[in-house]
Amino acid sequence: MNSLPSLRALQVFEAVGRFGGIAEAARRLGISAGAVSQQMKLLEDSLGLSLTFKVGKRIRLTAAGQRYHESCAAAFESLRIAQVEVERSKNASNLRISALPSLLSEWLAPLIYSWQSDHPQLNLFLDGSHGEPAPDGYEFDFRVTYGDHVSSEGAIELFRDCVVPVCSPHLLRGDAPLRTPADLLAYPLLSIDWLPKFASPPSWRDWLAAQQVDCSQLRDGYRVYSLSSMAIQAAIAGQGVVLAQCSMIGDALADGRLIMPFAQALPLPSSYFLVGAKDVFDKTHCRDFHRWLVARGREQTAINQGLLARHGAQDD
Repeated sequence: MNSLPSLRALQVFEAVGRFGGIAEAARRLGISAGAVSQQMKLLEDSLGLSLTFKVGKRIRLTAAGQRYHESCAAAFESLRIAQVEVERSKNASNLRISALPSLLSEWLAPLIYSWQSDHPQLNLFLDGSHGEPAPDGYEFDFRVTYGDHVSSEGAIELFRDCVVPVCSPHLLRGDAPLRTPADLLAYPLLSIDWLPKFASPPSWRDWLAAQQVDCSQLRDGYRVYSLSSMAIQAAIAGQGVVLAQCSMIGDALADGRLIMPFAQALPLPSSYFLVGAKDVFDKTHCRDFHRWLVARGREQTAINQGLLARHGAQDD
């Protein structure tokens, strides 16, 4: 079959399956039950198979009908989402930002509210996702992502993060003080693994080796998190020590929920980048936001470089 069935027939079939019958589908669509039955017959004739069967006065989807309905429902849901995004994109007072989940929750979101307070007329849409939006799409104005985007059009480096050991002050025991990096081996060491999507941050083995600590007794994979924010929350809860990204722990260090027993840092393999959608700079508020976020990236770079420099001085 080279041609698709009537779109109207597919819409009616999707409604019949979603609302559980012809009468309810007719009411939701604002048409007669006879019109629904007619479209269902047209669809079945087009496909050459039955999609429903009767159970008393009600109809049910056949096994083939259920499988076909799943695909139709997914397609119409995508169309509904696309329509919402188109409507949002036409609204000049919207700013839509997509970012990696942990970076969004632990770094960008706490910062962005101060920016929005200076732009109260704007509607802010924040989406935490590992999926990269289409470069020429209209779903988002900006994407904050990770990896090698140096040559990408419309991309600018925000900062390269680094990791440092942090833990809750309540975790520390009197019988196991932290005087040297090797003392961390007496505590649960929480790990972060981003593979296969991204190159993972430095591991405990990397960090301990950089401090010239014997890692032969290190237990790899004790507790491994795929999200940095989850590992940080576990550390705040007193469950262990984590190599946390500096961009994500400023507030927790400031209010005492976390402490940094050793200020030795290691850089991540790649940087975070800000990528603008096509024609995004046609909007004044998008240009303003771009300048503002790049400045916040420079501030984070200065913080990270300070820690790395301290580490380098200690190595000397």
